[in-house]
Order: sequence, then structure tokens, then C-alpha cells
Amino acid sequence: MSILIKPIITEKATTNSELNNCFTFQVKTKANKVEIKKAVEAAYGVSVEKVRTINVRPDRSTKFTKTGIQHGKTNAVKKAIVQLADGEVIDLYTNM
Repeated sequence: MSILIKPIITEKATTNSELNNCFTFQVKTKANKVEIKKAVEAAYGVSVEKVRTINVRPDRSTKFTKTGIQHGKTNAVKKAIVQLADGEVIDLYTNM
């Protein structure tokens, strides 16, 4: 099973990739920075300089319905911001 789940393609992530050569991925919650670096280098054939990780907490919500109070939450995810070496690039749009 791969450590990389999917690339995150938002306006902020796209701007960061164009200006700073940093790409954002959703990764498994148990993965560490060394494993993420090896997975990106193996999957895309690039050299990684730096990896930053973010643990995103789950959002909790409460709904008041006819049958009572319903509680819910989203899943916790982990994001990795990967900075590539100068001259390296990942084309996320043709690999889909």
C-alpha cells in the first residue's frame, strides 16, 4: 500500500507549487517524513529537499432534528508539503 493517498489541488497549493516549487499531498496518518520523502522520490522520480507535515483534526458537528440531536465528525487527515530541488517539477495534471 502506498503512503501517498492523493495530491491536493487547491488554489493555495497550486500557487505554492508555481512560486515555491512545493507540492502538497494527502498521506497516511502514520507516515513519517523519511517515508514520505522516499515515496515521492519513487513515485515521481524527483529529488526532495524538504518535507513538512500537518495533522488536520476532525471537524465535529451537531444537528438538531425531529428525532433528536445527531452528532457527527469528519476523518482526521495528514498533509505533507514537499519542496523539490531547483529544476525539478511534478506534472500532476497529466498523471491523473
